[in-house]
Formats: sequence, C-alpha cells, structure tokens
Amino acid sequence: MSRNWLEMNLGAAVLAIVLIVPAGEVLAQSQEELAKAAQNPVASMISLPFQNNTGFGYGPDNDVQNVLNIQPVWPFSLGTWNLISRTIVPVVYQPDLPGLDGAFGLGDINESLYFSPAQPGKVIWGVGPTFTLPTATSEALGTEKWSGGLGLVALTMPGKWVFGMLVSNQWSFAGDDQRADVNSMTLQYFVNYNFSRGFYFTSAPINTANWEASSEDCWTVPVGGGFGQIFPGKPPVNVQVSAYYNVVKPDHAPAADWTLRLQVQLMFPTR
Repeated sequence: MSRNWLEMNLGAAVLAIVLIVPAGEVLAQSQEELAKAAQNPVASMISLPFQNNTGFGYGPDNDVQNVLNIQPVWPFSLGTWNLISRTIVPVVYQPDLPGLDGAFGLGDINESLYFSPAQPGKVIWGVGPTFTLPTATSEALGTEKWSGGLGLVALTMPGKWVFGMLVSNQWSFAGDDQRADVNSMTLQYFVNYNFSRGFYFTSAPINTANWEASSEDCWTVPVGGGFGQIFPGKPPVNVQVSAYYNVVKPDHAPAADWTLRLQVQLMFPTR
C-alpha cells in the first residue's frame, strides 16, 4: 500500500476512531436542542468539528482527493450582540495533476467573524468579515494569496425543521503575483429535519463560484444529503455522514465527481 494512500486516509482515520461517550450522562440540554444548536452556524456554543471530505473521480485521472477540515467555533458575548469566531484549518491530500506534483499537508486557513444578535427573532442571522491566509505548506495546496471579504448567514427553525444559508465572497489583495487572483464565492444552503432522540436528516451542499474563471469553469454545484445523530455525554458528540454528487463542475479545472463527507463534532453547551 502506497505512502500517499496512507497519508490521504489520515483524516478519515481520525474520524474512524471510536469516541467513548459515557452512557447515562445527564445533559443540561436535550438531544433535540443540541441537534438544532449543532445546525446553527452562529449558535452561542463552543464546538470542535472535524469534517472529512473525500472526493472521488477527481481530476483527469479520476483520482481521490481528501480534505480534513478542523473547524473550531468560539462565541464571545458583547452585551446585546454575540461575536462568533469560525476557523477552518484544512489538512489536504492532493493527488498529482498534469504539470503539478501532488502533496499532503496544511492548506490555506480561513477565519470568519460573525456579529449576531444575542436575542434573535424567528430569523437568526449573522454578518462579518472573512479572511483566508496563505498558510499552505505546498503550492499545490493553496492560492499563495491573502484574501478577504464578507460573510452572511441566515436561518430559521420552524418546528422540527432548520432552513438556512451561508454565503461569502473573497477577493485577493496581496500575495504571489505569479499566482491567479482570487475572486470566489462560497454558498452553502442547509436543510435539516430533526427526528426524535437527536437523529436527523441533513442536506448541506457547498456550492462554489470562481468569478475569475470562464463560464465553463466557474461553478461547482453539488446535490445530496445524509443523516446525523447526537450522542449524549460529556461532551455531547454530533456524528454525521452524507454524500454529494456534482451536477455541475468545471470543464477545465480539477473537481471531484462526488464527495463523501464524514463529521465528528465535539459540543460544549453553555448551559
């Protein structure tokens, strides 16, 4: 078995480790409440998600790409407002591409700050700046550009449902002049239905648009979904599995045919 294959599966191995969650623990919040909190990007709750995305049919050789996103969320109280810090630290296995050797290592780190009302109404929302830092350990794993922009999240939670959208756009403002400029949008809508005992359906595809590319290479549009479960304990754990097929993807840029997403999220409720 090749070293690259082992490296690619390091992220998946992290998620495959069985988390020992004490049975019979008494929670301050029910599994149903925790499920909705886990599905709210601006919830006032500390959490640590490990989200592993394995892309199949990637590039001209139908290879496999793997991205483990470590995504700590940390809320701060500012009186009548909350400030929610959301960080994405990607650990990437990138296969070989024509003219570019593959690599395994750290990708570009993204930091987003959302200002959200501490006492929201029926529509929960947050808005704030987002930045991407050129932290990649290889040119194959990042843009080598400093980028910034604006992010917006809005959602509502009628009954057992959660409907929402998270959208951001970033532009590069510094970095390697030899690399392509960044002008890209990320749009993630999410639909969740919560059953009893913390079990839920989820669909949260990540749509992207590269405005610097031609119309044939601009959009990546996945569709799909999966299921998740809240496991009680100290801390509670949210485990989720889903799959997404790219119905639209670039014609002349590498992209996967479909993606398997596995997520383990440690949750630290404030009450």
